[in-house]
Amino acid sequence: MRILSHPIFTNHQHAFLKLLAFRVLIVLAYQIMAVAVGWHVYEITRDTLSLGLIGLVEVVPYFASALFAGYAVDHHCSRRFFGALAACLLGLSAISLAIISSGWLASGSTLWIYAAFALTGIGRAFISPSHSSLFALIIAREEYARAASIGSSVFQAGLVIGPAIGGLLVGFASKDAAYLMAIILCIGAALAITSIRIKEPPPLPSAPVMTSIGEGLRFVFSHQILLGALSLDMFAVLFGGAVAMLPAFVKDVYQIGPEVLGFLRSTPAVGAILTGIWLTRHPINKHAGRWLLSAVAGFGLCIIGFGLVSNFWLAGVILALSGVCDGVSVVMRQTIMQLATPDHMRGRVSAINGIFIGSSNELGAFESGVAAKLMGLVPSVIFGGLMTLGVVAVTAKIAPKLRALELNQLH
Repeated sequence: MRILSHPIFTNHQHAFLKLLAFRVLIVLAYQIMAVAVGWHVYEITRDTLSLGLIGLVEVVPYFASALFAGYAVDHHCSRRFFGALAACLLGLSAISLAIISSGWLASGSTLWIYAAFALTGIGRAFISPSHSSLFALIIAREEYARAASIGSSVFQAGLVIGPAIGGLLVGFASKDAAYLMAIILCIGAALAITSIRIKEPPPLPSAPVMTSIGEGLRFVFSHQILLGALSLDMFAVLFGGAVAMLPAFVKDVYQIGPEVLGFLRSTPAVGAILTGIWLTRHPINKHAGRWLLSAVAGFGLCIIGFGLVSNFWLAGVILALSGVCDGVSVVMRQTIMQLATPDHMRGRVSAINGIFIGSSNELGAFESGVAAKLMGLVPSVIFGGLMTLGVVAVTAKIAPKLRALELNQLH
């Protein structure tokens, strides 16, 4: 309970707790849906490329919507409305998937499953801009690093619990039960964010959409530290998307059931949660750039190790270590973004961050599916880890300001 006595919570305490509740509930809903959809599609097709296509059908609408979502959050008065909109769109996707799974609508066709899951791409486009803008209103600037660690721990808790619940529901109940749980969680997320009571600043003066979006893009691409941090994470996730292939590993390598799929999807987040808790009490301020680069390099090494083992217990340990590395990089990237971004551009910059990071998860899933189809399952994972190490080396070379970053430079 000592964390709750921290100044972060004494100022706008209830608002911050409700923001955390929104984040964890919507993450739980998405993760449960992702486990159920991945198992459903692979059960029908037994094709690794079909798993990669799940990421592609989500990232296309996400990519098309993200910049406009950032513009909307910056230029309209209610950030809470757009967070609730995101939860409603994810809930609508879960309802559609439940209808398909129950056999009411072409239950054997992956095309309908892909179409329903594509709605999550539009919904996710609004999550990061609305969350980031509300975060900056609630948290004092000098507490961004510590609050980012707390937020990361909550987020990663959702990544642990969500897949585990999804795997258990699919394995011991049904896919319908998993989708119903996701619907309930989306309703809870919408209620949590709309109940936040905080005075929001007036929206920015009206501006042409493309001009405003272009302003955000120019800011990010002219800021070497911010661009370097986003690019590093984007390419690391793009090539290190081994988690997308877990249904294939579970069925064909480990030869076990969907309840273990949920366990393995959760293990990276276990490591990230422990890291987030540690960073809450020991925030990184010195040598931030070196920590970030080292963490992403460690992530790449873990992906290589995961590809080389055939025991699912050992694979779980390695994935947990990858989560430790990812936890450091996520906290550092979020802190850099919050400190470097002017208040009036938070929605747009967060949306751009979402394109770099959020879309790379789905593109990484697609890349992993294509690579597994061309190279084989295990070689494709090892290749992805090696590419991640290459990305770290290139970033360290071409972004010296990031390599030498101390966080106090951004205050």
